[in-house]
Amino acid sequence: MTARTTCNSLQVATPLYRFIEDKVLPGTGIKSADFWKGFDDIVKDLTPKNEALLAKRDRLQLALDNWHKANPGPIKDMPAYRKYLKEIGYIDDVPTKISATTQNVDDELALQAGPQLVVPVLNARYALNAANARWGSLYDALYGTDVISEADGATKDGAYNPIRGAKVVAYARQFLDESAPLAGALYGDVVAYSVVDKKLSVKLKGGSTTGLVDEKQFVGYQGDASAPSSVLLRNHGIHIDIQIDKTKTIGAADSAGVNDVVLEAALSTILDLEDSVAVVDGDDKVLAYENWLGILKGTLVEEVSKGGKTFTRTLNPDRKYTAGIGAVNAKDGVVTLHGRSLLFLRNVGHLMTNPAIITGEGKEIYEGILDAVVTVLIALYDINRPATQAIGNTRKGSVYIVKPKMHSAEEVAFASELFGRVEKLLGLPENTVKLGIMDEERRMSVNIKAAIAAAGARVAFINTGFLDRTGDEMHTGMYGGAMVRKGRMKIAKWFGAYERRNVLAGLDCGLRGRAQIGKGMWPAPDLMKEMVEQKGAHPLAGANTAWVPSPTAATLHAMHYHQVDVAKIQADMEILDTAAEYEALTDELLTVPIALYPDWTKEEIREALNNNCQGILGYVVRWIDQGVGCSKVPDIYNVGLMEDRATLRISSQHIANWLLHKYVTKAEVNEALQRMATIVDTQNAGDPLYKPMMPNYEDSYAYQAASDLIFKGLEQPNGYTEPLLHAWRLKVKQAQAK
Repeated sequence: MTARTTCNSLQVATPLYRFIEDKVLPGTGIKSADFWKGFDDIVKDLTPKNEALLAKRDRLQLALDNWHKANPGPIKDMPAYRKYLKEIGYIDDVPTKISATTQNVDDELALQAGPQLVVPVLNARYALNAANARWGSLYDALYGTDVISEADGATKDGAYNPIRGAKVVAYARQFLDESAPLAGALYGDVVAYSVVDKKLSVKLKGGSTTGLVDEKQFVGYQGDASAPSSVLLRNHGIHIDIQIDKTKTIGAADSAGVNDVVLEAALSTILDLEDSVAVVDGDDKVLAYENWLGILKGTLVEEVSKGGKTFTRTLNPDRKYTAGIGAVNAKDGVVTLHGRSLLFLRNVGHLMTNPAIITGEGKEIYEGILDAVVTVLIALYDINRPATQAIGNTRKGSVYIVKPKMHSAEEVAFASELFGRVEKLLGLPENTVKLGIMDEERRMSVNIKAAIAAAGARVAFINTGFLDRTGDEMHTGMYGGAMVRKGRMKIAKWFGAYERRNVLAGLDCGLRGRAQIGKGMWPAPDLMKEMVEQKGAHPLAGANTAWVPSPTAATLHAMHYHQVDVAKIQADMEILDTAAEYEALTDELLTVPIALYPDWTKEEIREALNNNCQGILGYVVRWIDQGVGCSKVPDIYNVGLMEDRATLRISSQHIANWLLHKYVTKAEVNEALQRMATIVDTQNAGDPLYKPMMPNYEDSYAYQAASDLIFKGLEQPNGYTEPLLHAWRLKVKQAQAK
């Protein structure tokens, strides 16, 4: 039995109560009695509204199921379908003109364009790495990944390879030539850097000197003006730091002593309490909240072992440079740049409850309400930080919360109401809490402009989430017919309309200069060459951020924002009739990806089934047995992919759909699960904490959870995986406690 402490009508898991009482409230100036009474009032007042929103989801899904049963196959009469969606309340009314009014948004979200990381807040090392990924070594990112070929002796394993190093330097020099060109010269011609009259002066091999084509790109420097140790440049609002040190191996071999090129990379990071974590009770919540508190207080540390050495990782300080001619906001001749990513925290959505707190009637409270109250309470340490605290997050006095898996404008309005209640409880100005809206549910996609209008003074972020969006697409049209294979989802009509329409909505609602308009994740952290080749499409589409799976990926993706001036792209798009194009794409957006001619061969069906089953098991076995919510999981071809609950939702719903329409049988699924469980066991053989599923799969909670996700997939609310995962994980924790 969980030990609990009574706070008004709330029964709080004692570890959570003690954490709030001992570690959080004392530094906020808020009295314990006032906090718990206010918390209790919020739960009592908003729980019925939360319940009503979820009941509407269920009602709408039932109506859609009935429509598809009566109209099987691909949608043949789109006007009739849209009329039906309007009648049942699936499509909201949209105000004629929407103008977001969000104020006090930090530059990383409102003005700058660059990569965004998403990491589990439960893992302190990941959280610190992500926060510190604001700046990344381009040399390291190129040397250690497949962006640079290993041909012609340029291998990357073992000791430093000067052949590979030369390729890295050549690549970086070309990047500099394109991003901050020199007048009449290339960076490979440089033999020395200096600063003269606040301008960058570059000495060339022939003895002549030159400077930047645009001298205002020179922001500042470190060291002596005659021989700086660092040269800071700016392009499209983000920075490049050329680091010079002839005493180091790389610098000694460089004609100008350049030892590294460091890029401003992950401008922002989402610390995640949702899809990438396994947080199922009060103990888990405390671990997650403690890391959030430590990050915002600047005190989070982690002991790290790497290369046979152990060291303490902390948050990076800000970076200071002597101002150059292009400096902006310099103070006393010094330019100070933020040393860390600007942090969002992704709260849990509206669906889940959590036993961390129960009511007097024994009911778990909604986890989204719990997160809102506690995470914003913790954020007071950042908003009200003393001048003596050198490390902080916001400079504009805002708290940034991403709210996932919302379905409509009324659900966004509910989130805004919840944050408003929390602001009153904590004595914060109205709209202190800024809202990130994930456009990852089909009903949200069709209503995204109305959703922005519902929180127009809070919106600081909208982002497409293709993976969850695909899972919802499948579940929404489940009874219409067999869905196309997973690999064809990105070429289905709805996908292109969805991605384009989201950007158009953000621009038409006035988010440029106020908020991020984002794109989704690159899921393969080892395939960086492909990412560099493909992910440039995101800024070209008008998105001023896009998700990446690692600090290395953030550094590489940052190059795209030097190649593309996103602010100009957005301004050019606004000249178009964004509202008309947004509306014109609606029919394509609502086209359900039911296979027109589902004439797959037995081998194609078997391949799809194997792929889905292996992906489900590979992710679920770590989630259930070890509480790992996000990790690099090898797929059936042993390609490491970043998996979280969104990818799990796709795979489980896909099999459930093919089962429903009799393209696979229950026996075939069970056979595939058992066969793939053996493969997953082999792939994890090197993990000492791993518990094999085979041959005793009937005794494996992880295997049973994976099976439930498929065979109970039809009845899961909107196809979500959380209810089953949480239930099975709690069983494992209970068994371990005995």
